[in-house]
Amino acid sequence: MQVYSPGTLKLPASVLTIGAFDGVHRGHQTLLLKTKERAKKLGVPFVVYTFDPPPKVFYKKCQMITSLEEKLNRLKMIGADHVIVASFNELYAKQEVPVFMQELKKINPVEIWEGPNFQFGKDRKGSIKELRRDFKVGILKPLKCEQGELISSTRIRVLQKQGNHSLAQNLLGDLNSISL
Repeated sequence: MQVYSPGTLKLPASVLTIGAFDGVHRGHQTLLLKTKERAKKLGVPFVVYTFDPPPKVFYKKCQMITSLEEKLNRLKMIGADHVIVASFNELYAKQEVPVFMQELKKINPVEIWEGPNFQFGKDRKGSIKELRRDFKVGILKPLKCEQGELISSTRIRVLQKQGNHSLAQNLLGDLNSISL
């Protein structure tokens, strides 16, 4: 797996997913594995675009679930070919939607896979609708746990804060137990 800064990766084709991926929890794993499956089927690289720190950590000063090193390790275990890590800061947060779209075109995604509520760009003005103007976009429904609740980084943070480390760990999942 190779790691890049924004704008430095150029590919003739790829399958891409974009997200904070804080924790690379079971919900993220489902999305990442779908992206990997499509990349393999299409014979193109599997690319992950992520942020350090995650936007919620930057804006809300909440606890990061995994360090960048751990996130990259988990992405490597899942099988990402390339990972783009954007330093999420005040300057990056002001990036307009068309600028981000131009960057994505450099990696030529034949497909992009996201969750249904994906937003990007300055003030979160970009959405699936904007992505679909230039790219084929697949949507995965959010994953729910055995109790029927959504698996999310926010929920994992709450569980950790409450001291429920066992359930939080269950939602993070063990990458060694899934078939990659």
